[in-house]
Amino acid sequence: MKKYVIGIDFGTLSARAVIADPENGNEVASATYEYPHGVMDEKLPCGKELPKMWALQHPLDYIEALKNTVSQALKNGKIKSEQISGLGVDFTTCTILPILEDGTPLCTLPEFENTPDAYVKLWKHHGAWRETEKINEIFEKLDPERLEVYGGKLSSEWMIPKIAETLNNAPEVYEKADRFIEAGDWISLMLTGKETRAIAFAGFKSCWTAKNGYPKKELYEAVDPRMKDIIGTKIPEKVCGVDEIAGYLGEKGAELTSLPVGIPIAMPMIDAQAALPALGITESGQMMHILGTSACLITNSDEANPVHGVSGYVENGVISGCTTYEAGQACVGDAFDWFVKNYVPEKYIREADEKNISIHELLRRKASKMKPGQSGLVALDWFNGNRSVLDDSSLSGVILGLTVSTRPEEIYRAIIESTAYGARVIIETFESQNIAVNEIFAAGGIAKKDEMMMQIYADVLKKPIKIAATSQAGALGSAINAAVASGFYKNIKEAAAKMSISYIKTYMPKPENVEIYEKLYAEYKLLHDYFGRGGNDVMKRLQNLK
Repeated sequence: MKKYVIGIDFGTLSARAVIADPENGNEVASATYEYPHGVMDEKLPCGKELPKMWALQHPLDYIEALKNTVSQALKNGKIKSEQISGLGVDFTTCTILPILEDGTPLCTLPEFENTPDAYVKLWKHHGAWRETEKINEIFEKLDPERLEVYGGKLSSEWMIPKIAETLNNAPEVYEKADRFIEAGDWISLMLTGKETRAIAFAGFKSCWTAKNGYPKKELYEAVDPRMKDIIGTKIPEKVCGVDEIAGYLGEKGAELTSLPVGIPIAMPMIDAQAALPALGITESGQMMHILGTSACLITNSDEANPVHGVSGYVENGVISGCTTYEAGQACVGDAFDWFVKNYVPEKYIREADEKNISIHELLRRKASKMKPGQSGLVALDWFNGNRSVLDDSSLSGVILGLTVSTRPEEIYRAIIESTAYGARVIIETFESQNIAVNEIFAAGGIAKKDEMMMQIYADVLKKPIKIAATSQAGALGSAINAAVASGFYKNIKEAAAKMSISYIKTYMPKPENVEIYEKLYAEYKLLHDYFGRGGNDVMKRLQNLK
């Protein structure tokens, strides 16, 4: 009987399952499920309003995603459940939730259903920015060496600040919680009945290092005396390596997925990092650029040295034998969507309807007819704060050069260009600190479908960009991980050599565009450093007033 593996990619708005052939990586079937509650950034299901900068999710959406994606993918591929030999998952991060010891999310308890801090805090939840400022000051005094591993500054998106925020806002939630857990590790618990903590989540988002483990209790005590003993209680001390398995599908997991009890479950991965093996990126000098609602820029190196301004690195965190570095942009597709939902005039909507295309497609068609610099606009891509290299969620977006004759497609293109400039800042930061970036591999739905955007990126970055043949690289990467857990391969490198996908197109920089973008990028850098490095803290002052 032919055997297959399944990978499930839990994204920001939906989950996607892919059934893959472990012999060659061919995608046999897939299914997608959109979360019913989506991103809760305005109010809870009960109608209670949320503060600004909050982004929550409902954990039961993930359970429904498990039920629907696996069964639908099996149906779509006409595959029997007993043909599945292993399952792997990846998840957005840092996405955390408070739970009881048996895995019950606190937000599902009647006493906490109206308490925002009892829900999942999504990766782009930035409500903990004040706690982050305090924590960074404490790290600088008590553990500066560890802080250097994370580029010199921790992010408000990470676990310690989010837990500290919960303690400040809702101490009753903190006290009731037996664990604070990454959503990826929680899904693993739901599948196996066994709690584990994956090295990628712990290393990249919870300040765990292979050399020193978690920070000492004195640091947590300095954040808040009530957090002194959090490690070993609300956060288990043991961290599991990438080559370990999370466990085996239990009775509850089998009920959720309709798969056989006992199949191996791979250690969960970070969603963007799961795409590394899917794209065949297993060596140093190769950078993966995942473009979605946000963006991740990830590369491997043979060395393990701090890179100032980059989110961090973890030795053996994704692929054994490699140190993986991660940087990112907090707002890419989200910025395009924000603009389209709020600032496109009615006549454009009618035109899109008449042509039977989306507003995004209409704006891309109009913007693609423009030359670089033609709009007279330059923007800062900080509409959801800056993740790398400033790591400051209190920063905000800028569009400079607007006039009464500025058209929507000009703003749309300027926002796209700004995300390319932000990516270039990150790449130049890597290269300035001896981390080579020789090749760029792009993946994600945007990379595959938006030719104008990818040409802009090639022109701004001044590097060829290879486009992956799939928009499901994360799910395929999780399937590759499942193939290793199932025993088809000894390790991820070996599996990637057989199962990674091909590339459908390469965008080359156009010299005439590069020349103009050099001038525009210089203007972007001036604004970047002026507003982001202390030249003018108006964004922070405005945030405080807000």
